Amino acid sequence: MKTLSIQTVKRVTLLTGILASTLVISACATGPAPPQGADQVRTKLTMLQQNPALANNVRNEIRDADAAVRIAEQPLKGSEAELGQHRVYMAHRSVAIAEARATTRLAEEQRQGLGEQRDAARLDARTREADLARDETTRARSEASVQAAEYQRQIDALEAEVTDRGVVLTLGDVLFATGSAELQSGAHSNLNRLVSFLGQYPDRQVQIEGHTDNVGAAAFNQALSQRRADSVRSYLTRQGIASQRLSTSGLGFDQPIASNANAGGRQQNRRVEIIIDNPQ
Repeated sequence: MKTLSIQTVKRVTLLTGILASTLVISACATGPAPPQGADQVRTKLTMLQQNPALANNVRNEIRDADAAVRIAEQPLKGSEAELGQHRVYMAHRSVAIAEARATTRLAEEQRQGLGEQRDAARLDARTREADLARDETTRARSEASVQAAEYQRQIDALEAEVTDRGVVLTLGDVLFATGSAELQSGAHSNLNRLVSFLGQYPDRQVQIEGHTDNVGAAAFNQALSQRRADSVRSYLTRQGIASQRLSTSGLGFDQPIASNANAGGRQQNRRVEIIIDNPQ
């Protein structure tokens, strides 16, 4: 067997090191990365920290800003880009507030002999804080508007109605066969949309009410309406909705929404109503 020369060993060792480094770099490249703009806000904070005339006046604010920047610098996956940009925005805002307050306090310390310049600097700093607060308010209103539009889209998808009682979803008698409390297969699509909605709002309480027409004895209809409400509740719990959020009641034919004098009206009265609490 030939003995490898020293030069050959060195070349093999070098190539192995390059390959290992390439693999490490490749692995790192595919992992989470700090959000875009995080380095800029860090630079802005560092400049403030390195200015003793300003930094000594806002130590608490700089501490809070530094915490916000650290959060903004945390690597995130590509799917979390929106969260990353929100963190960078909040870090920018925190640094800007610290800078504005530092400017204000420095102006107050130098008020002796500054005269009108002192007042102008104070006004400028307050204006900057007011602008930041106004921008935050505008952003909050914009986010609230987007959330409200999305909420209404979900309500429309459910074919529900927002009332004083809450969000009311009415499920007709197609859920059950005549005289039965067993859910038919065609009911699952409507109920699954409801499950998705409730999953997004886990703090909402839900009341499930069973209703019938006036055909038959009152006691029979009340019991049937209760069993149907319980069937809907059981389905929801099997899909992961917490049972403590759900309550049921069987109201028989006591609360008709149409006349029981004709088939069409009776069909409307045979229903299950699901009432979801309105947000606080």
